[in-house]
Amino acid sequence: MKAFVCRKNGRPILATLEDVPKPVPKENEALVEIFASSVTYNNMLLVNSKLFPLRLLLGDAMKLNSAIPGDDIAGRIEAVGKGVTRFKPGDEVYGNLFSCGKGGYAEYACAPANVLAHKPDNISFEEAAAVPEAATVALLGLRDNGRIQPGQKVLIYGASGGIGTFAVQIAKVCGAEVTGVCSTRNVAMINSLGADHVIDYKKQDFTKSGQLYDLIFAVRNTRSVYAVKRALNPKGIYVSAGSGSPMRLFQEMVIGPRIFQKEGKEIRVIYPKLNQEDLVFIKELIETGKVKPVIDKCFPLSEVNQAFRYYSKGHAQGRVVITVKS
Repeated sequence: MKAFVCRKNGRPILATLEDVPKPVPKENEALVEIFASSVTYNNMLLVNSKLFPLRLLLGDAMKLNSAIPGDDIAGRIEAVGKGVTRFKPGDEVYGNLFSCGKGGYAEYACAPANVLAHKPDNISFEEAAAVPEAATVALLGLRDNGRIQPGQKVLIYGASGGIGTFAVQIAKVCGAEVTGVCSTRNVAMINSLGADHVIDYKKQDFTKSGQLYDLIFAVRNTRSVYAVKRALNPKGIYVSAGSGSPMRLFQEMVIGPRIFQKEGKEIRVIYPKLNQEDLVFIKELIETGKVKPVIDKCFPLSEVNQAFRYYSKGHAQGRVVITVKS
């Protein structure tokens, strides 16, 4: 089978499309014929040498169990191992391979059955591949870490990216009054996703506007913890997806808790714990039309390096997807 192989972390020039053996499912695993995957931030950490300090900080979480990157997948079950009862050959599925060593940039991958869920019926494989990590991180940030409640004022910083577009929609599903922060060219898109207010960060600094929020969810934050704290209500919560610079992450994990606690506020950095139950929940949101994936651009498997370069510019509207089979 064809696979995008990265033999040395941080050296994208050495990553190539190769012929590798097709995997065989073990007990409690399913063999998935992959139709699409997506570009995620943690895969950027693997192939971008400039992000080595952050990769070092995250340690074992960023190691490959194989030489094939790729977390999000959408495809069809080809075979199942002993003990798998939830799926059968022919089932269309989607899921995330982060917890089992990646391997999604390939024509086939073996995955534990508990990291997969049935694909939403009303979207394509490319759209489904845009969902698992981004939507689940948004859900974890708002529901589990942010404890979002109906009627709260919620701000999504970095609203136009893969996680941010889901966060805007999920926050609306939860009944919040949602403000999205993005660049000028993305204002109309964020409005179309249901945001009540949109702030163009090139024209306005939300930390200096005087408006206070119950919950701030930052996808890729460029603001200091001191500035963000200023924009929170008493007992407000700031949740970070942890995808900023190493220095920003240090601020959020070490300095932030001390200064927030003094004012009765909270700061939390997400460590993704993706699970099957959340994938099933998100599937229901998509099938009922409450949430939809946003795709910026699709690249073929042979152009994964180009997809990484495009994604690394930081201007994608929604998700960047890898089409493995059309």
